[in-house]
Amino acid sequence: MRFLIIFIFLTTNVVAEELPGIKNIVIHKIPKTYDNVIFLDKKDQKISIDQYKGNLLILNFWATWCEPCKKEMPSLDKLQSNSELDKIKIFPINIGKETFDKVNKFFVDLNIKNFEPYFDPPITLAKIFSLRGVPTSILINKEGKEFARILGSIDFEDKNFINWIKNYN
Repeated sequence: MRFLIIFIFLTTNVVAEELPGIKNIVIHKIPKTYDNVIFLDKKDQKISIDQYKGNLLILNFWATWCEPCKKEMPSLDKLQSNSELDKIKIFPINIGKETFDKVNKFFVDLNIKNFEPYFDPPITLAKIFSLRGVPTSILINKEGKEFARILGSIDFEDKNFINWIKNYN
């Protein structure tokens, strides 16, 4: 019986750490902790990730001028409404210092309906997370720690990705 429990524990952890076959995902062996991860909603109200502990979070950093951002945003929008991921919360955070009207037009043109845009006008989060470009998605586990990041764009509807991310939901 003890062997079975150890086997189940080991295989569960291994499955959660395997790459989903997507080349630009980086999984951290030791999740990273950040203090004061705060960004703004469209009404300039502060949002803290601490408010969402217990949920899987994706902080997607993007800009309207970014073509790969434009390409991935519709699949990210669909991921938010995926019924298999009931504990996921996606925050698309614009770091382009762009106006709400420009960002809103971007969302309307791409038919984004499942989440609202968020903003990081002073680009503080870009510094905190050491972003090297957009799009970059930071994946935060239920304890509020970064366990992985996606450098560049991906198809968020990819079955390999969805099956992998379910381990953290």
